[in-house]
Amino acid sequence: MNSKNFLLGLLLLFFSVSTFAQDEFTLATEGQAAPDFTFETAPGKTMKLSDLKGKVVWINFFATWCPPCRKELPHLQKEVYDKYADNEDFVLIILGREHSWDEVKKFKNEQGFTMPFYPDPKREVFAIYAKQNIPRNFIIDKEGKIAVSSIGFNESDFEKIKTKVAELISE
Repeated sequence: MNSKNFLLGLLLLFFSVSTFAQDEFTLATEGQAAPDFTFETAPGKTMKLSDLKGKVVWINFFATWCPPCRKELPHLQKEVYDKYADNEDFVLIILGREHSWDEVKKFKNEQGFTMPFYPDPKREVFAIYAKQNIPRNFIIDKEGKIAVSSIGFNESDFEKIKTKVAELISE
């Protein structure tokens, strides 16, 4: 086997293993119907994801202690929420994994965010979508299917997600 073929084989092995490793922690995948869930919109008030059918929904899972989450959230505020806050075809749901109302409110206020934050104190919603790793984003199309599933944060991937959201909203 020449070195070119060996390198190609090694690259293929790497990508197949890394793709598998990423997918083993993701329960909700692109193309499938988004698993329905109920979340608190205010203490004692709830909403279901299925109530939002007909809208593009961006679900973000984060934690206050997570450095990539803290890097991503300002982009979500400035480049997504500020742009679509008044668009009736778009909803942003930011869920604080293992956080209470007090914790998400304190974080939101300290960081100066205006976008909505909701608690997921027992990982009940997160557990439907993934086993671990944050930040995570799921984009749900108007028909209720997962159009995008992402893990982690980098600006080029975030740009691709924003482009997909713009396409889905205009459909």
